[in-house]
Amino acid sequence: MAKKIYTGNLSYKVDEEGLRELFSKIGEVQSVKIITDAGTGQSKGFGFVEMANDDDAARAVETLNGKDLEGRNISVSEARAKEERPFRSGGGYGRDR
Repeated sequence: MAKKIYTGNLSYKVDEEGLRELFSKIGEVQSVKIITDAGTGQSKGFGFVEMANDDDAARAVETLNGKDLEGRNISVSEARAKEERPFRSGGGYGRDR
């Protein structure tokens, strides 16, 4: 079963192919996604890597957490489940103050 890994403190120079290459040295990578700003396309400095199995994922966390990548010590940990956020409408425009 695939295991998702959070990867943070990424340099803006790191792309998905570079991240895939790094994690592929540990085990089989199923997917890589660097999170970007919707407006500018600029990396937000973090992303997710999905490893093919739990053993490879655990080895990746142990091996790569704190490793230097493009001049930054990356943070690698098991990804947490996405929190459900309550729907918020309006955005505050037109409110009386």
